[in-house]
Amino acid sequence: MASTEPARGTDRAAHPTIRDVAARAGVSKSLVSLALQNAPRVAPETREAILAAAEEIGYRRNAAARALVARRTRTIGVFVLDLHNPMTADVLDAVQAEARRRDYRTLVVVGGEDAVAERAELEKLLEFRVEGIIALGHRLPHGVEEAVGEACPAVSIGSAPRGVAHLGSLSTDDVMGAGLAVDHLVALGHERIVHVDGGSSLVARDRRRGYRAAMKRHGLGALATVVPGSFADEGGYRGARAALALPSPPTALFVVNDLAAMGALAAVADAGLAVPQDVSVVGYDGTGLAGLRPIALTTVGQPLHELGTRAAAQLCGQLDGEPPGAAHTLLRPTLVVRRTTAPPVPARPVARRSRAAG
Repeated sequence: MASTEPARGTDRAAHPTIRDVAARAGVSKSLVSLALQNAPRVAPETREAILAAAEEIGYRRNAAARALVARRTRTIGVFVLDLHNPMTADVLDAVQAEARRRDYRTLVVVGGEDAVAERAELEKLLEFRVEGIIALGHRLPHGVEEAVGEACPAVSIGSAPRGVAHLGSLSTDDVMGAGLAVDHLVALGHERIVHVDGGSSLVARDRRRGYRAAMKRHGLGALATVVPGSFADEGGYRGARAALALPSPPTALFVVNDLAAMGALAAVADAGLAVPQDVSVVGYDGTGLAGLRPIALTTVGQPLHELGTRAAAQLCGQLDGEPPGAAHTLLRPTLVVRRTTAPPVPARPVARRSRAAG
């Protein structure tokens, strides 16, 4: 007698269908569909039997088929500018948790410095029919303005661009945050405070602007010095080395973000100096990495969990027809004081030779 079981290695065996679940559970296909959708009219014991049958034969729901029926994918794309930045992990965790809570899936792609590659990653999200996009980073990805539209709205976390239709943003007040860093260092007695900046992005610009405004407010405008850096640890190292080579080297460094501050700490150590005894260092972001010992970095803390949660809530809510919130939301930063800042060591007086000794 021929076996009625599907042959091993066939598509049917590898991909059981809803009909197979119905046959195993001894119910109709429509009842299986209702049970898998968690419909309230399916009796609990029946649902349990159907779910057990689905697990026994290895059935997985077909997301593409569901999307065709519902005409929705309930998927949002997340474009991450820099996967190596510890800030990314903190914010991304919050985005995904809130998306799951609202019954959305996330599809994550990663950018970089290659504009062509970034446009390709954005195109990939659109090909997978994401309903909206969250862009996470200190600048917008290349091509996002062309990708975003009424059919695919977006929310930016970090940068706060204006004038892009269907693009909202959540960011921290970076001008204020830079001021907090300078205020702290000045209160400790520092005057030669150098800023290691992050380049041409909106975030870098605002932190640079906040630094200069605060230095001027404290009567130190003439001493304000900005050295080129980047948001990566290598940029922080390079910028700190340049700062320490100045004719009047700084007693304190305000670095554009925590990751770059790690590079700055390494540069200070390589110069044979100690933190904070010789040079104080302040970062920006408030990442979990910054709080670990022995780093214990003083930093300007952003509400990273709140940024991720609110961005996902804003986008998913918009997709579900909720009333739109503010297009651009600015959150307040806080100063987190740890072990990398201290009062400057007083300059040692230069011994003068007496005339008699001369």
